[in-house]
Amino acid sequence: MNESNRQRKIAQIIQEDFAELFRKQASESKQNFLVSVSDAKVTPDLGIARIYLSIFPQEFRGPVMKEIETNKAQYRNYLGQKMAKQVRIIPDLQFYLDTSLDDVEKIERELRGEGDNPVL
Repeated sequence: MNESNRQRKIAQIIQEDFAELFRKQASESKQNFLVSVSDAKVTPDLGIARIYLSIFPQEFRGPVMKEIETNKAQYRNYLGQKMAKQVRIIPDLQFYLDTSLDDVEKIERELRGEGDNPVL
């Protein structure tokens, strides 16, 4: 499947807008966790945006994803205000947990000698 330039451009805008939003929310929150937007993809008709999130530390993943799902309407509203001039229809949002960084974190822990099998 080949993404069009428009799809890529819209996805990039969505990724940047949500990265900014989650950064702002994290700085206002008393919780000590990080939500980063690792990727965003938009369907060819621009009707659905799939947003991939990395959440650290891991124990916050369940509650944070649940909170995001609960507030999906507000997030779409936020996106609508940010993107009103770029698109006619604001895409539906689908949030996914991106666990690809888990391996990196595990490797880094092991390199620091904190893993189950310390590296000699």
